[in-house]
Amino acid sequence: MKRIAHLALLLCSVLPGHANAQEVARPTPLPIWSGNAPGALGQEAIDVPTISVYRAPPSIATGAAIVICPGGSYQNLADHEGHAIAVWLNTIGVTGIVLKYRLGPRYHYPSQLQDVARAIRTVRARATEWGIDPTRVGVIGFSAGGHLASTIATHFDGGDPVAVDSVDRFSSRPDIAVLAYPVISMMEGVTHAGSKRNLLGTSPAPDLVNLLSNETQVTAGTPPTFLFHTADDPVVPVENATRFAAALRAAKVPFEIHVFEHGPHGVGLAPNDPVLHEWTALLQNWLRSRHFVR
Repeated sequence: MKRIAHLALLLCSVLPGHANAQEVARPTPLPIWSGNAPGALGQEAIDVPTISVYRAPPSIATGAAIVICPGGSYQNLADHEGHAIAVWLNTIGVTGIVLKYRLGPRYHYPSQLQDVARAIRTVRARATEWGIDPTRVGVIGFSAGGHLASTIATHFDGGDPVAVDSVDRFSSRPDIAVLAYPVISMMEGVTHAGSKRNLLGTSPAPDLVNLLSNETQVTAGTPPTFLFHTADDPVVPVENATRFAAALRAAKVPFEIHVFEHGPHGVGLAPNDPVLHEWTALLQNWLRSRHFVR
């Protein structure tokens, strides 16, 4: 019996979905700019955007990578939507890259977009070093981080081929986007007021509100997208996800959306909810269809 129990414990420690994030060491954060970030207001930790690279185990690595944007109303960064997500991605062979982006009210748009764009460019620039396929670099975001992920999915560029900084020569377009209970819109009645205020300030111009209402910015170039939300989310209305899905459909962009009947906001991997936890299995299947996992 002891041998059986020991075997079960070993299996739980290596099978996908069973990694204990608290037992996994955190990599050293890497600044994404060699000097000050554009528009930096100082040189403290809050002024220095970083990435933490969780490389997938070589035995199961697929070569895919996903940049992770934790939520937190553009004012904080939720750890359970960063470290824990990277650890889970590692269990399915994907390198997870947690982005520490600049936050409001100290920083407003476009600082956050600059940070996520630079993170994606950096991954491509160092793809060979990190064992990553530069054509399989995605982004995942939660809540306000979902807004940031949807922003780079709709406001990317192809890079500057003559840039002095070689990193800036790479495209910032993610190859896929994953949006978990995301803030998408800045429009009144749909947006999350705190996220909007921290990103755009207290009295943003109407043109800026429209520009960052990402359901209005979808084009045929927007990458394939996976969305999940709960119908009764009490913090970020589900219309954020459904409006973005409708825009994707109109632009003929491949997408998959899952709306669960019930559930609170900010669940992360939802390890203690047997219904909501299924979103990770649904995502894994979708990632397989996009050739991000085996």
